[in-house]
Amino acid sequence: MLQQIPKHQHIALSKHINERILNYWSIFCNPQQRPQGINKQPFMKIRFLRTILTLSLSLFLSLSLKAQIYKDPKKGIEERVSDLLSRMTLEEKIAQMSMTSLSGSLKNPLSVGVVESPFVTAREIAVQSAAAKKYAREKTRLGIPPIQIGECLHGQLAAGATIFPQAIGQGSTWNPSLIRKMARIIASEASASGVDQALSPLFDLIRDPRYGRVEECLGEDPYLVSQLGCSFVTGMQGDASESRLGIPDGKLMATAKHFAAYSIPVAGVNIAPAEIGERELRSMFLSPFRDAVKKANIYSVMPSYNEIDGIPAHSSKFLLKQVLREEWNFGGYVFSDYGGLSQLYDFHKIAKTKADAAMLGMEAGVDLEASRPDIYKTLPELVKNGRLRESVIDSAVARILRIKFKAGLFEKKLPDTISLKKKLHKAEAVALSQQIAEESIVLLKNQGNVLPLNINSLRSIAVIGPNADKVQYGDYSSTRDNRSGTTVLKGIREYVGDKVKVNYALGCELSGPDTSKFADAAEAARRSDAVVVVLGTTSVVFEGIGWNGKAGKDEPTDPFSCGEGYDVTDIDPQGVQRKLLQRLYQTGKPVILVLVHGRPWSISWEKEHVPAILEAWYPGERGGNAVANILFGKVNPSGRLNMTIPQSTGHIPVYYNYVNSSKGNNRQPGSFEKPGRDYVYSSTAPLFPFGFGLSYTTFSYADLKVSSDTLSGGKEIEVRLSVTNNGKVKGKEVVQLYLGNKVNSVSTPEKQLKRFSKIEIAPGKTQIVRFTIKAEDLAFWNRDMKEVTEPGDFDLMIGRSAEDIVLKKKMYLD
Repeated sequence: MLQQIPKHQHIALSKHINERILNYWSIFCNPQQRPQGINKQPFMKIRFLRTILTLSLSLFLSLSLKAQIYKDPKKGIEERVSDLLSRMTLEEKIAQMSMTSLSGSLKNPLSVGVVESPFVTAREIAVQSAAAKKYAREKTRLGIPPIQIGECLHGQLAAGATIFPQAIGQGSTWNPSLIRKMARIIASEASASGVDQALSPLFDLIRDPRYGRVEECLGEDPYLVSQLGCSFVTGMQGDASESRLGIPDGKLMATAKHFAAYSIPVAGVNIAPAEIGERELRSMFLSPFRDAVKKANIYSVMPSYNEIDGIPAHSSKFLLKQVLREEWNFGGYVFSDYGGLSQLYDFHKIAKTKADAAMLGMEAGVDLEASRPDIYKTLPELVKNGRLRESVIDSAVARILRIKFKAGLFEKKLPDTISLKKKLHKAEAVALSQQIAEESIVLLKNQGNVLPLNINSLRSIAVIGPNADKVQYGDYSSTRDNRSGTTVLKGIREYVGDKVKVNYALGCELSGPDTSKFADAAEAARRSDAVVVVLGTTSVVFEGIGWNGKAGKDEPTDPFSCGEGYDVTDIDPQGVQRKLLQRLYQTGKPVILVLVHGRPWSISWEKEHVPAILEAWYPGERGGNAVANILFGKVNPSGRLNMTIPQSTGHIPVYYNYVNSSKGNNRQPGSFEKPGRDYVYSSTAPLFPFGFGLSYTTFSYADLKVSSDTLSGGKEIEVRLSVTNNGKVKGKEVVQLYLGNKVNSVSTPEKQLKRFSKIEIAPGKTQIVRFTIKAEDLAFWNRDMKEVTEPGDFDLMIGRSAEDIVLKKKMYLD
């Protein structure tokens, strides 16, 4: 039996038994404490000692047997949680509600809840992971392994891992299967270095392009974000039915961020309040999170930094208890955003002391504090002085332990540092990164069929611009070093080889007023048959590898203009980039604009004058190859906008799923030449609508049919249509189904995306597309804040975009 108990537990049990024996012996030797009938006769002494030894042995054996329960994988999870929780001291429980670094955990005598992967190489992470988890299992009293977290937004944040396109590009693929494959690879790479939980994906909706974290979001529409986000989760965790049984090897727990309405801050300023009512909150911003919980079985939810109606999310009983736990029956754990609990005290100022902030967090249901234990370190005193019941702490710790058992952390092998390199950056992962980039690039304009370029008729091409020869991956990346990926310039050079001369010029920097390089750029353009101009932004990367304005080795030093905490007042191109483009346009050469950035720009001048425009976002490590393949027609562009692009900063906010009153009641758009109403000098229309994207071929839609004109509860209707490729090259089309134009008891959007399908069709061929819809697709939150459907007419619409509806049918909801 002793051999079955780890040494540290054996010592603890022995100490406990010794204390009991000494206690019995003191009673025996003290006449005043001695039980009646016990005396100092020798035979009585022997009998009493035998009783003590019997009791001690019995206690020892019971504790020894019980010690096996929480470490026995054959036992039920609830049984293991109960057993382990019963053994923990208050300090050990609170340690489970805290986080530290991998290296820092080696100095902690208590097992901690979560450890953070450092922003270094994947191998360094794996080495530290093995040491930290070995220490937790063997050197702490109860041997509880920590959850190792890692940033995995578009690849593990570790040098050596594959870098995929940024989330805003992922959203523009409109291809859930690609996102699922990507997440599966990210999980495989990250878990190889010891990561157990990814702090991704974001289920936030894009509503304000001034906001720096737009690049981390998947789109503006709740259905699109739900489909792509849940695909990300199931790729990481396994299918929902499988993940309910646990997280298999090579998978990661996922985290839904940021709960909720974080992405609509006042004036676009990060962490500013969200001005939103409960109905819009539930209809739009909570909807994707609900799917993450109820359909994808997400393991963790992170509250947002912002406040709604004076209540910061980290203290919101409405969000974290009523909605998340009671309405959705969320079974995972709530992981605070970094410093989110501290902000209740020192930023939002709703708590007078750190202890008050801790009470707010505990009462709301925040289970774990990240990053440093600043607020929850006050919990022991709160329990001792009676302000907080220990049972509340027990509930939070039980949720954390339940996830650890469910994820198999007690049985999980330590990272294999020897074979790690073989598991990272495989050819299939790099190829997938390029495919996602190719499917994310949106062709916004192609006047006169300037694209694709014909390699056989070009003698020379100019590649110009501040992002032409710089890799740009976006926020939560490990590097911006050109050696880590392919720039647009490099991609074009690799594609054309020695067939076409490439003339490169920087032109200008990403920001600042310097126009001294314009002349060289114009000369390069004049010496070329076509001009590719690559403009854009650069985003924050992490400390040690370029965060907080410090560039890493061999990395560019441009000031950050996008990413977390880098919001702007103006969404026009920064610096003198537009002036550079205008100078090159004046050369008379065909100009192709490629945008490599993390937020949409207002490009009204560009749309009017530049013949061809590609929106490439931050396209990952093979982005240059993807851009080149599309420029020269090897790949037909199939990206579609996942957000509406406004005409100007003054048009913000702009999105497609608006209620009728959003566009005013005059509907008399104006201009400087002819002023109008609603906007005197402009229309309220978008510059480019949601769902928009061009192709090198054309598609026609026909034969819309439905299995029934009436939709009733519990009944599905099949929608059927045909799509034909009328061009000479194969292409991918995103068929979009919208429902709307329905009269309800509260105001609802004119149209809402409810289904979509990305299909590939050969030239001259026709493909049948099928959807099914049901009554709940028309549900809304009524005046009593109940989710209901109401009878009435509605339109079923099929479109190429939200503004380009090509087929429509009147339907009835029973």
